[in-house]
Amino acid sequence: MSETKDEAATDEKTKAKGKKEKELNEQAAEKQAEVNQGEKEAEATEKEQDAPPEEPTDPDQLRGEIADSREELGETVEALAAKADVKAQAKAKQEQAKAKVDEQVTQVKENPQQPALIAGGVLAFLLLVLLLRRRRSR
Repeated sequence: MSETKDEAATDEKTKAKGKKEKELNEQAAEKQAEVNQGEKEAEATEKEQDAPPEEPTDPDQLRGEIADSREELGETVEALAAKADVKAQAKAKQEQAKAKVDEQVTQVKENPQQPALIAGGVLAFLLLVLLLRRRRSR
């Protein structure tokens, strides 16, 4: 009778293992399908980018595109200049820090008990540590 129980337990383990393997295979197949779809989309995007743009023949259209390109280039140059301006970045960080300090000072002024409570707690902790050290050294 114990052999049949063992066989039943083995059968259940085998079924569970088979089910788990099936789930893993399905997950792997889904991931592979996602990868394939991503590759197809990337290829399509590449083909679109590789295709030469249509050349405008109308002089007004050309002038408009040149104006758009100049505007975009100007914005890019401004952004790069802002990133390269170390003084301005340092000043901005200084202003942020000052604002944060001012905010903390305002909070302390509004609730002066909080820093006093913290200081008292730290002082009590230090006194406790000193007392414990003295007792151990005796």
